[in-house]
Order: sequence, then C-alpha cells, then structure tokens
Amino acid sequence: MNSQSLVLASTSIYRGQLLSVLQIPFLTDSPNVDETPLPGEDAKQTSYRLSRLKAEAVTARHPDALIIGSDQVALLEDKQLGKPMTHDNAVRQLRSMRGKTVTFFTALSLLNARTGDMQTEVVETHVTFRNVNDQQIENYLLKEQPYHCAGSAKSEGLGIALIQSIKGNDPNALIGLPLIALIDMLEKQGVKTI
Repeated sequence: MNSQSLVLASTSIYRGQLLSVLQIPFLTDSPNVDETPLPGEDAKQTSYRLSRLKAEAVTARHPDALIIGSDQVALLEDKQLGKPMTHDNAVRQLRSMRGKTVTFFTALSLLNARTGDMQTEVVETHVTFRNVNDQQIENYLLKEQPYHCAGSAKSEGLGIALIQSIKGNDPNALIGLPLIALIDMLEKQGVKTI
C-alpha cells in the first residue's frame, strides 16, 4: 500500500467534492497556472497541457506526494470555450451553444512527485444542449451563477435543465474530475480505493 500523501492541485470545490467520494484523505493546493490556450493549440491539447502543468506547479511544495492535476476545455465547432467569468460572457456562451453539441475535454494527470512518473488521460464528453430561449438563459444564470465553469453549464446543478443529452464514459468527467480514470491511475501507484 502506498503511503504517499495525495494532493489535489486545484482550489475547485467541485473537484474537491468529487475526489472526496473516493474516501482517501487529500490536501488541496492552488497551482496558479495561466489557462490561456497557446497559439495553434486545439482544445484537447490545451486540457492535456494544463492538467500536467497544474500537477507540476505544486511539486516543489509536495516533493513526496501523489499530485492530481485536472483541466477542462469545452469546444463548440472550432472555438474553445473557457470559464466565462462574467454574466455577459456566460450569456454569449449559452446562446452560442443552444441546440448544438459541445465536446468537453477533461484532462487528468497523476504525478508521483517522488519518482517523476506522470500519467495523463483526456476524457471526452459530448453534451447536446436544448434550444432554450434568452429568458431561460437569464433565469438559469441568475440562479446558478456558473461563471467559473467551462462553457457556463454546471451539469451537477441547475445546468442539467439546459442539457438534452450527455454521451461519455464517466459522468464525473463533465463535472471536472474523471474518477474512473483516476482510480486506475492510483492503482498503478499502489493506492487501492476499495
């Protein structure tokens, strides 16, 4: 059994709540990483790079830990949708997504800071949105205020009312932390969840 501590390189309360489901003690640490996509980088590449960067960013403070980095990028047609941060940006995002399918790329990295071993996987989730009207978008945003969620649609909350269908291998990936992949990664490092 691995005795290394587990660190979540994120201050997201949603990722923390998801990780707590596994009932393994963990710490959280803010990676403070610039999430701006690089020129020419596609959504999958952005999420992959940022999840690894987030894990690496806290290594100096946790040199003996298993560190989890995760990042999510939403892609609508050829445009990356990040966190809206403001009400107006969220309105624009949700208007552009109505009646369309958005792909959410959720990358997960597990870094063994002791050995330097890093595992990374990108999980895709395809979400088709209902053709909601402007008033429904306003009602949703006033109630949920999902300004720190990629694509503005918080599926674990009222955002589920915006969604027509979800296709993917792990429902947790859409919320921000692919637990199925994480369990496999932890087991490779000697951490048993059950």
